Amino acid sequence: MRLSHIWYLGIKELRSLARDRGMLILILYAFTLAIYASATAIPETLHRAQIAIVDEDRSPLSNRIISAFYPPYFETPQLITHAEMDSRLDAGRDTFALDIPPEFQRDLLAGHEPTIQLNVDATRMGQAFTGGGYVSTIVGSEVRAFVQRYRDTYEPPVGLTLRARFNPELTQSWFGAIMEMIDNVTLLAIVLTGAALIREREHGTVEHLLVMPVTPFELMASKVWAMGAVVLVACAVALLFVVQGMLEVPIQGSVTLFLTGAALQLFATTSLGILLATFARSMPQFGLLLILVLLPLQMLSGGVTPRESMPEALQTLMLAAPNTHFVMAAQAILFRGAGIDAVWPQFLALALIGLVMFGISLARFRSTIGTMV
Repeated sequence: MRLSHIWYLGIKELRSLARDRGMLILILYAFTLAIYASATAIPETLHRAQIAIVDEDRSPLSNRIISAFYPPYFETPQLITHAEMDSRLDAGRDTFALDIPPEFQRDLLAGHEPTIQLNVDATRMGQAFTGGGYVSTIVGSEVRAFVQRYRDTYEPPVGLTLRARFNPELTQSWFGAIMEMIDNVTLLAIVLTGAALIREREHGTVEHLLVMPVTPFELMASKVWAMGAVVLVACAVALLFVVQGMLEVPIQGSVTLFLTGAALQLFATTSLGILLATFARSMPQFGLLLILVLLPLQMLSGGVTPRESMPEALQTLMLAAPNTHFVMAAQAILFRGAGIDAVWPQFLALALIGLVMFGISLARFRSTIGTMV
C-alpha cells in the first residue's frame, strides 16, 4: 500500500464528482434547501390554527377568552354567528369553533357550572389532536383568573414550575434543522461512494484500474476519504451558514467535536455505500437497495422516534447501526453542550462499527472487482 496512490486516486474521484452535475445539485440541495424546508415546515404541533368564536354572552369574561387566542399557536379569532359555524366547518375554513353560551359569566359567578362547546375539524389530524388541549387550557386559565377577582378560590399548596432545558421556547425548527442535517450526512455518504463505484463500471474505467499497480484496498480507501471529505465539508458549511446563520439555531457544544463524530460516521457509511454498490449492477438497482437500507437506519436510529418507545429487542439490534450512535452523540453535543467525556462511548462504537464495515466491504470488493468489467 502506498499513501500516494490513495491520495491521487482520491483526487481522481473528486474530479469525477466535479463533472457530475446531478450529484453536485443533490449535495447543494441536501445541505441548504432540504435543511431549511425541514426546519420551517409546519410542524405537527399547533401552529397558526384557524379558530372561530361564537360569542353569545358578550361579557367581559367572553372578551377575555377571545383575546387569549393569538399567534403563533392560533390565528386571530374570527367572530361569527351561530348560524355560520356549521357551514364554515363544512367548508374547511376553521379548525376550531368555540361557542360561548348566553349568560355564561352570570352563571359562573352564581356558582353554577356552565359549559362551552368546542367543535373540532378532526380531518386536520395533527392540529386537532393537540389543539383541543390547548383550547381547554387557555379557556380554563382565563376563567380561573377572572373568577379569582370576585371570590376566593382554592389554590393547591404545591405549584408546578416548568423549565424546558436546551430549548426553552420548544422551537421545533431547532430540532428539525439538526436532524435533517444528520440524516443527510448518512444519505450523501452512501449515495456518493456507491455512485462513484457504479459510475466507473458504467464508464468502463474499472478495466483501467485493474491493470494499474494499485490494490483493492487503495481503490476503496481513496473513495472513502474523497467522498467522506466532500460530505464533511458540506456538513460544516451547512452547520455554520444555514443552521446557525439563516435559521439562527443556537449550538450549545463544540462544532469541532461534532465534526469529529461526523467523520467517524462517514467512515462507516461510506464503507456501507461501497458494499451496496458491489451487489448492484446499475444505478436503479443501487437506488432500490438504498431505500431498503436507509429508511430503517434513519427511522429507527432515535432521530424520528425516541429509542425508549421501541421494543427492547429492536433497541438492542439498532446498536449495531452507526446512525444510532451518531444521533445520540450529535444531540448530546449540539443540543446539550456535552463534551468528549460524555460522548466517548458513542465515538468508540462508531469507530468499531466503521472498522467492521470497512473490513466487510473490502472483502466483498476484492471478491467482486474482477467481475465489474
